This record gives sequence, structure tokens and C-alpha cells, in this order.
Amino acid sequence: MPTAFLDHALISTATCPPGRTKLNFYDTDIKGYILEVGGGGHKTLAYRYKELSGRQCQHKICRAGDLSAAAARKQAEKLRSRVATGDYPGAAKALARSIPPYSELSAMHLADAKLHQRSYSTTEMYVRRHIVPKWGKVRLTDIETRGVAQWLADKRDEGLAPATVEKLRVILGRSFELGRRWGIPGAEQNPTRGVVRKPLNNARERFLTAEEAGRLKAAVAASQNPQLQHIVGMLLLTGARVRELLDARWEHVDVERQSWLIPTSKTGKPRHVPLSAAAVVIIEALPRFKDCPWLVPNPDTLMPFVSIKHGWQRAIKVAKLPGLRIHDLRHSAASFMVNSGVDLFAVGKVLGHASYQSTQRYAHLANDTLLAAVEAGAAKQAAA
Repeated sequence: MPTAFLDHALISTATCPPGRTKLNFYDTDIKGYILEVGGGGHKTLAYRYKELSGRQCQHKICRAGDLSAAAARKQAEKLRSRVATGDYPGAAKALARSIPPYSELSAMHLADAKLHQRSYSTTEMYVRRHIVPKWGKVRLTDIETRGVAQWLADKRDEGLAPATVEKLRVILGRSFELGRRWGIPGAEQNPTRGVVRKPLNNARERFLTAEEAGRLKAAVAASQNPQLQHIVGMLLLTGARVRELLDARWEHVDVERQSWLIPTSKTGKPRHVPLSAAAVVIIEALPRFKDCPWLVPNPDTLMPFVSIKHGWQRAIKVAKLPGLRIHDLRHSAASFMVNSGVDLFAVGKVLGHASYQSTQRYAHLANDTLLAAVEAGAAKQAAA
């Protein structure tokens, strides 16, 4: 283990003896400062030290000749000072290596979502199609607010709906929130926090008139999907969400009490939907299939419909109701109740709203009822 003052003369003349692969020269003044001379003639100046844990590390300063001997020595002195204060040169590199790319965090996010999220398939689709292709290979600390904001702007320019772009922001932010909670290196700062959120105005209101509802009922009665007329009829009478009805079971329907239990609604809580006499008539007319627990199953599979899109699109075309969404039947059910004089609180309870604010969107629909009230008042005054 040769020791010597590592000056220009030694660095330039030092050689490795034949038969050896490497020879180290240790500086006499700076402990840990070494010159490595390889059997092939290559030379490296480095600083060797021990971390607090006892692990021995080595930090390369330069190849011999890249810096002057004096400059290399100054670097070695700086490294010695850093190590003395616990600022290990390799710590930054080790930390960088410990920070995973977003693809690893997203995999953990999806695994967690799959355990409890009802809309897991939607989240998985957004992550797979949009987020991972952009950020999958990027380390978490390299995902910055400015880059995320530009990416979301590009998504809007590509034609994605504002609500979809906002969903991407929420999912990416959720990944970092979970990563911070789980102690994942690099997830401490959430890059979506500083992104300016553009206001959304995606509350679409489409309400059927009684005449339009009649045309729709006639169209679905002629549908090739024999269950579609029952599904549409029940949605108009109950205001239920389509997935709630498609997944409904006979065991949860009590015809005598005119009640339908939805065990898990969108709010995560069970709720009872009152069944009108007209809804009971539809239920009693439903076809029953042996050993099939579903209320309105697909007759071919005896399982809940995955989608009724094809039959629905055909029906609204026949009924001349372009653009009508099946979710609009829920709004229409609320409209019919409000304009029949039912108060908003009761409507909200039927629809299963978690807050009164959700029901307020239907407040203006009471116009017919309110108009009748003012007309009655005016008539009373005129008769006086």
C-alpha cells in the first residue's frame, strides 16, 4: 500500500507493476485521497471514506490529467470537509437512485384503488392511456408543476373534454398523495397542487317533457332488447342511476312495501327507493329466469347488462330525441316530481343525494307549480 504526496510528478510517472490489475497510491497528507493506477495504464484520482454506518465508499474526483494536481487536491480537501460534517458525497446519488419513476407509483396507486374504488376501471383507463405514456419513465422529483400544467393544456388542445382533463389532474395528484402517505421517496411534493384549475361548467340539464317521454316509451317498447322498455320505465319512475338498476337483485325488492333497497349507492351508503304503483306494475311484469337473482338481466347471459348503449342509441333515434343520455332519465324523473308539487327535500331523498345542494339544481323546475300558485293568488284578488 504505497503512500506518497500526490503531486504532478507522482501522478504522471506512477505505474502498475506487471501481473497486477490495479495499484493504489495513498496521499500522505489527506487521508482517503488516492490515485488508482490500472494495469492498462489508466489513472483515476478519488476520495475514499466511511459513512456513519461503517460502509466504505469512494467518490471519483477525475481522471488523471483532467485536472491539475493542485486542483484535484483542492477537491479532495473539500470532500474531506464534507465527510467530516456528515455530508457524504454519495448521498445525493443514492437518494436519486431511490426515487422511483411514476410507473412504479401508479402501479401502487392502482393496486390500492382496485381494493375499494367502484370506478376502478375508469381510473385504470385514464392512467394507462394518458398518464403513464407521458410520465411513466419520469422520476417523481422530475415531475414539476410547470410541466404538469403544460401537459394538461396540451390535453385540452387535443380535444379532451374539460372534465376529462380535470380527472387526469385529480388522478395524478392522488398518486402523489398516496405516495406521500406511504413514504415513497420523491412523493413529498405534489406537482398538481400549484396547477391553476380552470372552472368547469359541465352540468348538463336535459329534461323530457311528458310528450317526449311518451315517444321514448313507444320506441323502447319496439326495441330488439326486450328488457330496455322495463329499464327505461323504471328509471323514469324511480330516478335511479342506470348502474344501480342493472345490478338490482330480486331479493332487494319488496313489492308489498313498495320499496327497493340499493345496498351500495354512489355515496357509499345504502338507500331505499320508494316504488310507485306504476313501478310495481313494471316489476310484476318482468320476466323471471330460473336461478337468476338479477331484476333485469341480459336474457342471453342471465347476468347484468354490461351496456345497453346499442339499444338506447337506436331508441332515441326512433323517438327523435338526438343527444339524449340515459342519465337524463334521472333528471327527468326529478323534473316530473318537482312539477307535480313534490318539495325538493323529498326529491333529494328519492334520488339519494348526499347534500341538499345537489337537489338545488332542480329548483327552477318548479315553475309550473309556482305559476299555478301566483295565478291562484291573482284570481283570488280579482274576485274580491
